[in-house]
Amino acid sequence: MKVIKDNRTSIASGATSMGQNINSNLLTGESEVKIDSIEFRNACGAFATGITVIVAMADSDMQGMTANGFMSVSLDPALIVISVGNNQKIHKTITKSGRYSVSILGESQAEVSNHFGGTLNPDLTIQFNDLEKTPYLSKHLAYFLAKVKSSYVEGDHTLFIGEVEEFGISNHEKPILFSMGQYKTITK
Repeated sequence: MKVIKDNRTSIASGATSMGQNINSNLLTGESEVKIDSIEFRNACGAFATGITVIVAMADSDMQGMTANGFMSVSLDPALIVISVGNNQKIHKTITKSGRYSVSILGESQAEVSNHFGGTLNPDLTIQFNDLEKTPYLSKHLAYFLAKVKSSYVEGDHTLFIGEVEEFGISNHEKPILFSMGQYKTITK
C-alpha cells in the first residue's frame, strides 16, 4: 500500500476499480502503515461527541467507564454498539454477563464523566436504577439496556453489538460534548 501524505490529507492507494483491495496485508491484519498513536488520538479528538457511561455487572461486581465510542447500528432490530478497550476491567464483566447499559450524560454531569473516566471522587454520590440486572445511571439524558448479540475484537478494542431490550429518554438538560480533550456545551 502506498501512503501519500501532505499537510492536509493522507491518501491510501491499492484498490482496484471494483473496490477490491489488492493488498493481502489487509486480510492478515498486518499493516505497513506506522501511525503515531498520540497524534492519531488527538486527530480523532477533533470530532465532537457526546459522553456516555457504560455499566455492566456480573456476580455482584459492577464496573463502569466513561466512553464516547457509542452509536446506534440498526432500528429494526434495535441495535447499538460500544467500543471497549481489551484491557479495561469492564471488558471482562461485559463478556461474563453478556449485558451492558449505556447512559448518555447531560451538561451538568462532567464530574460523573470524570469519575468513570478514572478521576475517582469519593465524595460523589451516584445513583443507579436496575441494580438487580443491568444497572444504569438514575440521572441521564437517555439510557439503553442491551444484551450482547455479537462482539468483534479489532486492534486493542472490542466492539460489543447489543440488542436493546429497554431504553428511556428524559431530556432534562442539554447534552455534554467532548472535543479536543475538553468538555463543551451547546449554547443555542
